[in-house]
Order: sequence, then structure tokens, then C-alpha cells
Amino acid sequence: MCSTVPTPASNVSGASAMAAQRRDGVKRPARRLRWTYVNTSPEEHARRIPVRRGAASPKSDTLQRATYDRSMEPRVDPQPRTDPDPTVVESGPRILSVGEAARTIASIVRSDDRLRDLWVEGEVGRVTISSAGHAYFTLKDERAQLQCVWFRDDRVRSPFQPQTGLRVVAHGRVDVYEAQGALQLYVDSIQPSGVGDLAIRFEQLKAKLAAEGLFASERKRPLPPRPRVVAVVSSPTGAAWKDVCQVFARRWPLTRVVLVACQVQGEGSAESIVRALRRIEKHVAALAAEGRADEAPALTIVARGGGSMEDLWSFNDERVVRAIVAHPLPVVSGVGHEVDVTLTDFAADVRAATPTAAAALVVPDRAEYASALARGAERMRVAGSRVVVAAARELEAERRVLDRLNPAARLASSRQLAGDLLDRATRALRIRLADATRDEHRLAEALPNLTARLLGERRTAFAEAGAALNVLGPQATLERGYGIVRREADGAIVRDPAEVSGGSRLRIRVARGEFPATTDPSATTDPSATTDPAGTTDPSATTDPACTTDPSATTDAAAPDRGSNSG
Repeated sequence: MCSTVPTPASNVSGASAMAAQRRDGVKRPARRLRWTYVNTSPEEHARRIPVRRGAASPKSDTLQRATYDRSMEPRVDPQPRTDPDPTVVESGPRILSVGEAARTIASIVRSDDRLRDLWVEGEVGRVTISSAGHAYFTLKDERAQLQCVWFRDDRVRSPFQPQTGLRVVAHGRVDVYEAQGALQLYVDSIQPSGVGDLAIRFEQLKAKLAAEGLFASERKRPLPPRPRVVAVVSSPTGAAWKDVCQVFARRWPLTRVVLVACQVQGEGSAESIVRALRRIEKHVAALAAEGRADEAPALTIVARGGGSMEDLWSFNDERVVRAIVAHPLPVVSGVGHEVDVTLTDFAADVRAATPTAAAALVVPDRAEYASALARGAERMRVAGSRVVVAAARELEAERRVLDRLNPAARLASSRQLAGDLLDRATRALRIRLADATRDEHRLAEALPNLTARLLGERRTAFAEAGAALNVLGPQATLERGYGIVRREADGAIVRDPAEVSGGSRLRIRVARGEFPATTDPSATTDPSATTDPAGTTDPSATTDPACTTDPSATTDAAAPDRGSNSG
């Protein structure tokens, strides 16, 4: 297809125009040639290669490229022209901004009908669920991988959920997330297709080794509380080794760390890991033979950073698993990220989510709670302010460009952006919860002192209540001259003269002791005698001459108060 850039009719030749400019002194725009652009390819069209319209050759009807030749200019009369021709296309390159380039790519992708209704089959890679409920994962095969986004509204309606290692068939549309410049498959439905080859091999080997008892919890060994020497099996150039050193230096710098270098990825990495474990065993045995067992490593950390299942496959090798089981020292596995699972995690004595977490499990923390709490509060304030300001700025930017972009595409981008912001807020909230936990630990340390103080106060109050009770007890009443009269037969307190008969034997309790008495059989009871409702006799009341003491009895000053009460 050819497109022509027309020029208005002109009667001015090149030489005449220059002569006219010299005569009248007026600077006129240069003459424009009439050019034709050949759209042979997108790259050539973008460069705007000019060709002159010419006659077709005998062998071909294609347009040939031409160079500018003044001898071919037409002879026309001079005619001044002051305004530039708006229809002329400049041949210089056009420079796009990053946003314009991303929007151009997105518009090309959205205009392709095949990419708006697409079925893709592949093996599911790492799956991440955001705080907003959106699922992010990759579909891969032996040649390539494709980033996928599955929004929460579509995911919760699906009976099937993606898992790492499964082979699935996903349906959706391909679009560009302009904020990150990422080409993604926006999934609306997923159905299972099968299980990946690596996942099958992983499960088969796991079942075989578990049947042999290599993963049994009974063989797990505890970690020493404060090891003096720790051996680390890792790559010396990897980030995992640097993270482990930083954690040891920050938490417990008294521990000496010994690096046993090995290859952790690629061909021959499994044999390299096994040889590293064997070198540790020989080193420990040599130090023990020399009588320096305290200088030997107390445990071993197997560390490696995160990656795909293929990257971490060395730690699923049967030889590595058996070497870890046979290792004489306790082994801590810190391979991959939190979502990565390898067979070394099952074989090791302790499994950590990351290499950093493995180092943190091995040594105690010496950080000061007060400074950590202050730094955490400041980080939380700064992070919260940054999230609010960034959210307000991004929201304003999205509002300005929403009207001049595709509403459906911009809505999807905004939803993904909201998920990113919610992830940031979740991380800030976790930091705040960690600070609150440290505050609770600090209060728990102050609890014993508070308990001792409260117990002393309660003991003082108990002593005061006991003193008040003694004042109101029956002994105080007896000290004032009252007595308690009981029948000797059953020990019951006599509250009414009618409760005794003539000749009854009594026991009378006074302040300094107790003495017996007998009622006169020939006398009658005097109901007018004054008695205390509590069963004690009033010494000022009229004594009944029918009640006499036994002259043969002795007063028991130490007799116990049987049956006395405070009422």
C-alpha cells in the first residue's frame, strides 16, 4: 500500500524562487518536493523512507527509491508563499515518553481479537494471594512463561484453585498493566489439565523417602541454645550467605560462622551439596580427635535464596536428602522463600521459611526492647504517611486520565493498584502488631513486682480484719463478765431455763476457764431471770438459787471452748 503526501500546485521553480528572494529581500520557505512513502514494513514505515513517484520498470511495477535531483524540477513562475504547508510530514524521528509508549503497546494488544478471547495451557508456577484476594501466578512450559492475574470476584466463584506444579487450562484476555509495563493474562476461569512432571517426581520421591522413615518426627534433634560455631552450606556469591552473616552480626555476634562453599543451582549442584556436608563431618571428627571439640560446629544451616521449582530442584535430590539425614549435627533448612517447599525441609531437624529466618532460629536476639519500640513506631508513622500520600497522589492521577482511556482496561489496572496499596497497609499493620507484642512482653516482666506489692497489701488488710474480728468475737464478751452455759449431756448451749430440769449437770464457760454446775432438783426455774439472747448469763441478773456449783469439781481454766460460736 502506498500513501502520497500531496503539495499544493506551485508555479515557482527552484532557481526563480531563489532569484525572487534575492530581489525583494523577503525570506520565503523552501520549496517542498512531492514524495511518496512505501509501506513495505512497519520498521520502514516508521523511518518514513521517501521515494519519488516514477514510472514502472518493464520487469516490475514497484516504486523505486529516488534521490533528490534538481534537474528534474519543473519550470514555473515565481509565486511567494508565507505560510508553511501543514500537510507536509517532517522526516525526523518522533520521541515518545514511557507512558505514551506503554499506551501504544496496550492499544495494539487490545486491538487484536485473538488476545481478547484466549485459552492457554501450562504448568502453574508460584502462586501468591494478595490481601485483597487477588491471585498472581505464572503459566509456564519448557519454552516460556506468562504472568497471570485472577481477580477475587472471579476466583471465589471457581470450584478449582491453582496450585504450584499443576497443569491447567486458563481462559481470559491479554492486556498490558501500564503502571509496571507488564504483559499479563487476566484470567476469568481455570480448569485442571494435569500435574506437571516436576510435581509428579517430587511427590513420588517424597512418598518413597517418607515410607523409609526419613521424615519421621522421632528422629528430629533439638538445636543447641547458644552455639559457639555454626556451619553454613551455601554459595559464597549468593544473597543468602550475606543475609545469614547480617543476622548473626545483629542478633548474636559471639557466634563464629563457618562457610562451606558449594554450588546450589544447576548441573552438579546436588553432588556439590553432598560433598560440603561430608567436609563438615570430616572437620568435626578431626577437631574431636585433636581434643578441640568445643571449636567444632554445633549445627549446620543449609541456605539458598528463593526461585522456581527448577532452580530449587537440587534440594529435592535423593542424595542430598539422605546426606542430611545421615549428618551427625542438627540441620536447619533455610531454602527458598516462605512458599517454597523442598524435600530438605522434611529431612532437616528444623525447617525455616527463609535463610534469614534460619539464622534467627539458631541464635538468640540481643536487641533492646525500648529502642526497637521507638524505631518501630517511627517506621509505622513514616510508612503510614507514605502510603496515604502515595495513595492520594495515585488516585488523583488515575482520576485525571480515566476519561481519556479505555474504561474497562483502566478499571482492571485500578483494581490491581488497589491490591498493591492494601498489601502495603497490611505490612504496616503487621509491624504495629509486632511492636504491641514487644510491649506486652515488657509488661509481663514487671508483673512479679506488682504481684508482690499487692500481696503485701492484702496481708496487711487481713491482719486488720483479724484484729477487728477478735474485738467482736465471743471471747471479748466473756471478758466483760458474761458466761456460756451448756448441758453436759450433749454440749448444747442453754438459752432458756425451760431447757434444763432439776438435777441437770451443766458446764459454765467464763473468760478464764470453765466449771461444772448442777441444778437443784427441788427448786423451780425462775422464768423472770434475765438471759442474753446469745445464751450467756448476765451477772447482774437475779441468780436462780436452784443452780449450784459442784463443790467437788475443779475449775478447768484450760478447757477448750466446745461448740462456742460468735453469735
